Amino acid sequence: MALTIKSKIALGIGVLFALLVTVSIVAISFINMLSFQTENLLTANYNTIMYCSEMSNYLPDLGKSAAAADSFERYLTSQEHNITEPGEKEATAQLRQYFEQAKKSGLDEPLFRDITRTIYKIYLLNQNSLNAKNQAALNTSSNAKVWLTCLATLLVLISFSFVVNFPGYIANPIRMLTDGIKEIGQKNYEKRIHLESRDEFGEVAEAFNQMAKRLYEYDHSNLSRLMFEKRRVEIIINQMDDAVVGLDADNKILFINHNAEKLFYLREAEVIGKPATEVAKANDLLRVMLQKNNNMSPMKIIVDGKENYFVPEHRQVSSDGAVIGEVMALRNITSFKEMDISKTNLLATISHELKTPISSIKMSTKLLKDPRIGAINNEQKELVLHVEEDANRLLKITGELLNLAQLESGNIQLKLHKVNPKDIVEESVSAVRVQAEQKNINLVVQCPDTLPFVHADADKTSWVLVNFLTNAIKYSDDKSQILISVQDFGQKKVRFSVEDFGKGIEEKYISRVFDRYFKAPGSIEKSSTGLGLAICKEFINAQGGEITVKSEFGKGSTFSFSLPV
Repeated sequence: MALTIKSKIALGIGVLFALLVTVSIVAISFINMLSFQTENLLTANYNTIMYCSEMSNYLPDLGKSAAAADSFERYLTSQEHNITEPGEKEATAQLRQYFEQAKKSGLDEPLFRDITRTIYKIYLLNQNSLNAKNQAALNTSSNAKVWLTCLATLLVLISFSFVVNFPGYIANPIRMLTDGIKEIGQKNYEKRIHLESRDEFGEVAEAFNQMAKRLYEYDHSNLSRLMFEKRRVEIIINQMDDAVVGLDADNKILFINHNAEKLFYLREAEVIGKPATEVAKANDLLRVMLQKNNNMSPMKIIVDGKENYFVPEHRQVSSDGAVIGEVMALRNITSFKEMDISKTNLLATISHELKTPISSIKMSTKLLKDPRIGAINNEQKELVLHVEEDANRLLKITGELLNLAQLESGNIQLKLHKVNPKDIVEESVSAVRVQAEQKNINLVVQCPDTLPFVHADADKTSWVLVNFLTNAIKYSDDKSQILISVQDFGQKKVRFSVEDFGKGIEEKYISRVFDRYFKAPGSIEKSSTGLGLAICKEFINAQGGEITVKSEFGKGSTFSFSLPV
């Protein structure tokens, strides 16, 4: 198995470290040995020789002076505690015996000689030991010199070899790679690097050779055709009405078309290759585009003195399952917006014009039902009732269309002021009470008197609550119950909720109930425009509130909205 560069470096440094540790251990061992031997040399044997010398000095006065006898005995006692050599114990015991005899009988000439001979014997034992230990210390020192010299020489040789060879081992492949890169930079795609090593350098060389091979193949492919296709794509992009910006995988700008230059006030030559986030620091429109919000409302931008409308779009570009870039576009929807505005104006005009004849029809039906005008038979009464119902339905539809026209044109008028939530609930419940009594539905109101006032448009909020209640009554069974609750929601919000126990809404339709013109399949009201809940949402959002729905199919629904305190 081939060693990596990291492993080789670690191995070389490890060998040097091991040799350094070995030299350190050997040096410390010899130093400790010398220290121990020197310590022995200077303590035990030296002290004994000193004791023998002092006892020899006091020996002549041993029988004459008590002080001499005391001093002799003191050094003899010290010697008895400093026995280290073979035979020294017996000689010291003999000396003690002679001394005790001298104290009792006095010091005569034979005893003097015995004591002198014994002290000399002890002296010789320690003197000989001192010489032996001195020789051992010298031998140890000599051995230390030899060992340390050998290890140091080996360490120096290995270190020298490492210093001489290793830089070349690292530098030579790098130099070859540098030369190869320079050749590639000069478009010499036939350049190859040949390294025998199987470590990282070998892998880099292999990768370099593969790169050079592919560059060679690319350079010798039909490059003119590729360039032609590139120019054709650029022409198509530049002729688009949309503003298009292309980014690479690193979020750098690859291209921008002419319309993008005009809308973003950028020049392609100045931004190509730059990170989009860096360019966006001084460009508000590009910064908005980078937020990648495809659900953003159309943006109005003045182009050549005319209002134009654009919507942002983002598309990821993938290759072999990997994302290699992104295309951002501002799609020009001015023509569609103009048609939408025309449609809104048409709806507003038609709705407004229809309200007058419908009101006249309602007045006429009211007069026909008045007995003072004249009696009508049952069939006529039924016809008048149908006409009145149709007129009410048309009036409701025109009202919703007018509200929708206001919302779409941005002309919605809000009269925001301080409102008691209880007043909103009472007004709304009063408006639908007759409708609920016709189905024997019990309206249960839970509205504490301690609720804070809300900042809202009372009329439009009541309209939303009436819409919730009307739908709840329609989809509730006879003799059922509808719960109207108002509570302090926290975060300076008050929440209004209408809960029914009817058929509920299927889960797959819940996310669409507030969409315009949406009617869930199976809806019991065929003539509904599907605008009521959409307008409710717009009214609540315009007041800074939030509208939600929870439903479980077969068990009922809860529609809620919150308003700021």
